[in-house]
Amino acid sequence: MVDLYIYAKSGHAHGLENVRRCAVLAKRLEEFDPILATCDYRAATYAKRVLKVKKAVGIDIFGNLPNMMTRGDILIYDTDEPSDTMTKHMKEYCTASYKVGVDIDDILIDDIFHQRAKIKKDVMMFFGDDDYSNELLKLSEGIDKVDIPLLLGHYFFYKNEPLLQDIFSQTIEDDLYIHTIKSTKYLLCSSVQTALESKMSGNYPVFYHRLDKTVQNTNLIDEFNIPKVKGKNIKQIVDNFYKIISKLQ
Repeated sequence: MVDLYIYAKSGHAHGLENVRRCAVLAKRLEEFDPILATCDYRAATYAKRVLKVKKAVGIDIFGNLPNMMTRGDILIYDTDEPSDTMTKHMKEYCTASYKVGVDIDDILIDDIFHQRAKIKKDVMMFFGDDDYSNELLKLSEGIDKVDIPLLLGHYFFYKNEPLLQDIFSQTIEDDLYIHTIKSTKYLLCSSVQTALESKMSGNYPVFYHRLDKTVQNTNLIDEFNIPKVKGKNIKQIVDNFYKIISKLQ
């Protein structure tokens, strides 16, 4: 029997964008009983609990896949981890292998975001699921308070949460991600995947390009005509965000 594996890169320094995309594939291919493999167990648990994927497991790195797969299985992967040699090996090992963004379109939005929700929040900020270098706190140095709630990232350090609560008007737990994205009219975010989910929900995302990491698929921001905001610190970013959305109202 041939099994279907879907692998998504994840982690404290990477975030959950790949996992969110691959969760969409896992649910669309549910009839084939796929197994979603992620780098870390936290991402696998999140995929099952929040993204409603039936089977998910953490395996540390892409190179561990052959330890759980059987020769002839099918693989879909969303990661830049494998070398050319490893990619060739997996193509020979699998009946078929497909890379998201190459063989499969990387615009993958969960159907739940096509269902309109009642607006609960006018504005919200989502910096991303990861902030390994504490970039958000660095942007907030010397700032007393900003008038916007913050949706916490899945990998945010617990020790930083009290500090963020002092800076933002409110903090929202990451388990409320889907509901929050669907029900926020104007979203300031640093994740391309999240911006697209907000857009598909009928809302109005504004994108801030983080400088502390490589951001995936930024070309889609222009392709979907999503406004972009800049600023030297969190106050400037939020103030400029309000200027942008005032023109959208």
